Amino acid sequence: MKIDWAALGSVFGVSLVVTVALVALFTLGISGLSRRERATTEGRSAALAVTGAYACFAACAAAVGYGIYMIMA
Repeated sequence: MKIDWAALGSVFGVSLVVTVALVALFTLGISGLSRRERATTEGRSAALAVTGAYACFAACAAAVGYGIYMIMA
């Protein structure tokens, strides 16, 4: 049995980058929602923070959905 180390390295690299990207997007989404809480208590508008947070969550969901699609295809 021969192991293709280049392909294994590619899979590892891509999975590492995607994992870091998903964690970063989810963190930005949570941060945006916490900005909403602070803006609400201070009496400011938080529409941009909430929109950005939901966009981050949507990007996470799209990436996970695409990953599931790639696994199933």
